Amino acid sequence: MRHPRAWQRVADGEPADYGVLKVRRIRVEDPRDGSEHPRVLVEAPDWVNVIPVTREGKLLLVRQFRFGVWANTLEIPGGMAEPGEPPEGAAARELEEETGYRAAELVPLGVCHPNPAIQTNRTHSFLALGCERVHEGRQDPGEDIALELVTRDELERLLREGAITHALVLVAFLFERLRLGGR
Repeated sequence: MRHPRAWQRVADGEPADYGVLKVRRIRVEDPRDGSEHPRVLVEAPDWVNVIPVTREGKLLLVRQFRFGVWANTLEIPGGMAEPGEPPEGAAARELEEETGYRAAELVPLGVCHPNPAIQTNRTHSFLALGCERVHEGRQDPGEDIALELVTRDELERLLREGAITHALVLVAFLFERLRLGGR
């Protein structure tokens, strides 16, 4: 099997900084013929997603308004890792900030690239077991999150009905299903 050759970056533009991400224009050289092409990179910190499972076996979902689709979406807790913060630490922090729950155990499920065509970051998915509520949560300014506890059967129905549409949340549930042997 032939693998494509590596492209070379020949020029970097200054990034436009939007706080949660930076957008950078670059120029690359085609390894086949040396021609140059413009590209755009979205530089963002790594993200984390957490599937919280309470001690009673219920799953904790979050509902929040998302500006990209201008609607409320049903998701799992998650967010950005801080500079130098390990993914496990970011997962525990985001879970507690968004929900007020703390996990007895965090299990890494997998890592994916959200959009390798233009994004430089990764998303780390975790399973949070034995979650218990320790406070009301400390949502970031600009967040308005509602919590929903669901059973496994209810989750299956929500997934089948398309009530959960966030691609990275769906990937987290895929990672969990693979870990559980397809169940």
